[in-house]
Amino acid sequence: MTATQRRSSEHKIAAVRTQKHAISLLLASSLLALAGCSDSDSDTSSRPSPTPTTLSPSPSSTADANEAAILASYNSSWDAQTKAYSKASLAGTDLKKSTTLRALFDIEHDLEVMRKAGQVTTGKPVINPKVVKVTIGKIPTATVTDCIDTTHWILIDKASKKPVPLPSTRLIKYVSTATLEKWGKTWMVTELTAQEQAC
Repeated sequence: MTATQRRSSEHKIAAVRTQKHAISLLLASSLLALAGCSDSDSDTSSRPSPTPTTLSPSPSSTADANEAAILASYNSSWDAQTKAYSKASLAGTDLKKSTTLRALFDIEHDLEVMRKAGQVTTGKPVINPKVVKVTIGKIPTATVTDCIDTTHWILIDKASKKPVPLPSTRLIKYVSTATLEKWGKTWMVTELTAQEQAC
């Protein structure tokens, strides 16, 4: 299977599963657009109202809408990841609605290791994502950087409910980057990379 065929196959699978997510992104974009509207400061009481005109969205409002949709998808992916790690399973999560099969591969590997070890997580990570790059092309792409704080995201033994001992040298707060692609109207996380760098 070629890369183009694989992407097309992933797109078809994701399209079926993203209806609810696409609606939430649409609502978020609509709210952002409404928040950006304001009345004119000039006094119009002494002159007739102008004829209504249709305005094209300004580049900045389009960029803001894109950024909001990108961050919504990224946050949705992390929410679903947190849920998956809390039970060491993708079952019952919405991860496939915002994350492609390519990015899910590593997550599913982690979950399999956790299942075999009888481990799950409690709590949740604190994230602080920022969109650092958006490239508009045939398939729009975006890069997000983040500082993942795992202070209150604890790996525990599922049976005893006790924390699993971890190396003292591990990073509690680390830099992470994500790549997203826009499939139709939905931004999908295609790659998640944890950096060996504190933040």
